[in-house]
Amino acid sequence: MIDWTWIRAAEDAPLMIVCSAVALYVLLILYTRLVGLRSFSKMSAFDFAITIAIGSILASVTLWQKPTLLEGAVALGVLFGLQFVVGNLRKRLPGVTALVDNAPLLLMDGPEVLPDNLRRANMTEADLRAKLREANVTRLEQVRAVVMESTGDVSVLHASPDAPAVDDALLEDVQGHPR
Repeated sequence: MIDWTWIRAAEDAPLMIVCSAVALYVLLILYTRLVGLRSFSKMSAFDFAITIAIGSILASVTLWQKPTLLEGAVALGVLFGLQFVVGNLRKRLPGVTALVDNAPLLLMDGPEVLPDNLRRANMTEADLRAKLREANVTRLEQVRAVVMESTGDVSVLHASPDAPAVDDALLEDVQGHPR
């Protein structure tokens, strides 16, 4: 005989899930309006980590009795508050940016692969080739620069071989870029 207990829920569970989800949705809107959309950006590794943490809290509070709705609301408030404080400190104190953000790293300078930087980024040449294909690069001569961004995303700047070079201002804060 099959045991179907895994599919059932306590009588009040669906109502509590709905109530928790609605309350958290309203809180999320409120916190986002107070702190700003930057709360969900992937502009830095810190931003990305906060977004993951917020999602984890939302899931935990919505589906389980612990943490409670009040505990989840407080935890969300703390994370949004930290995001607000760190975001403002980043604007005012350059040292904070260096503390919480990874610096972008140049992986390719034109068609030349920079193996030392690939190692620093913990990437293989196969990973790099996959990113080039994803960016629709068909010839290495098209590559102007490949950058691992502070979020871990990889940006591929490419153009036809006879197009102008990339403006140096776009690579100003990139480690490994010859200045």
